[in-house]
Amino acid sequence: MIFVTGGTGLVGSHVLFDLLNSGKKVRVLKRATSNLKWVNKVFSYYTDQPNELFDQIEWVEGDILDYHSMEELLAGANEVYHCAAIVSFHANDRDSMLNNNVKGTANLINAAIHHKVKKFCHVSSIAALGKTQDGSEINEDTYWTPSKQKSGYSLSKFFSEMEVWRGIEEGLDAVIVNPSIVLGPGNWDIGSPKLFQAIGKGLKYYTKGETGFVDVRDVSNAMILLMDDQNFGQNKNQRFILNAGNMSYQDFFNKIADALQKPRPRTFASDMVLQMAWRAARLASFFSGKRPQITKEAVSGSNRINRYNGQKIQKAIDFKYRNLDETITDIAGLFQKDLS
Repeated sequence: MIFVTGGTGLVGSHVLFDLLNSGKKVRVLKRATSNLKWVNKVFSYYTDQPNELFDQIEWVEGDILDYHSMEELLAGANEVYHCAAIVSFHANDRDSMLNNNVKGTANLINAAIHHKVKKFCHVSSIAALGKTQDGSEINEDTYWTPSKQKSGYSLSKFFSEMEVWRGIEEGLDAVIVNPSIVLGPGNWDIGSPKLFQAIGKGLKYYTKGETGFVDVRDVSNAMILLMDDQNFGQNKNQRFILNAGNMSYQDFFNKIADALQKPRPRTFASDMVLQMAWRAARLASFFSGKRPQITKEAVSGSNRINRYNGQKIQKAIDFKYRNLDETITDIAGLFQKDLS
């Protein structure tokens, strides 16, 4: 039996589909407030019979912050895919995000050690990696360094990953994946899918920063391949960057606009413009009582160039990335279909 956290998220829902589609038995952690409709929706993108797969899921309700809950729910599991994490760039969420992501991972690691789980896969992020000083590509050995400029999300992913390395020192066998920006269809109101919605509505601004991107199907495939018995032994207790290619935000936005047959963003948002925008949003939030649409952490680094090297996994196992142009076209097509 395979235990999965974060099954309602972008990566987790795709992992569930791939596991179930290959005949695996899965037990999936959910909260009392979890919205399961997006899991079924994601399944419907890839099969005409999503309900048949969805109905095979053993949903279990629990709190990842409660160790005893995790110890109870992991009973009988021989594999764990830890995809759950709070993602936020709002300052008010910083402490709760750190607590949930780090303590939740620690509890899961401890429960896995207790039950002698054979294989553990942790979804980390490029946010847990360091930056190069000379502009060269960031790889698995580019280590994170403390900085006041680090976002709360970056801190939470780094310290969560440290809990996995701690578990490895205590005898757990695990693999860690560090995806770049994950592209895929799902809830169009959050995460990377929201960018398709924003450009579909006529986003006017672009930035000149550069970062890495990867198809969510590649992330799921890579995780499952790394956990396969034929590959796990020689690749366990390592981290793998998952990055299909590096691209400027301007090019990325243009490709989405072209795929949706919408106007390309034409106005460059300089660092000064972005600073004015998040400050104005914060002021508006003060009077409205609503969360600001733009935050300092969300736009920080939007004009910074960070390139990532995702080749290690291709050398380790039989794995090939999808073409990012095809990924964007596929997602745009599903987005337009959902709107029709």
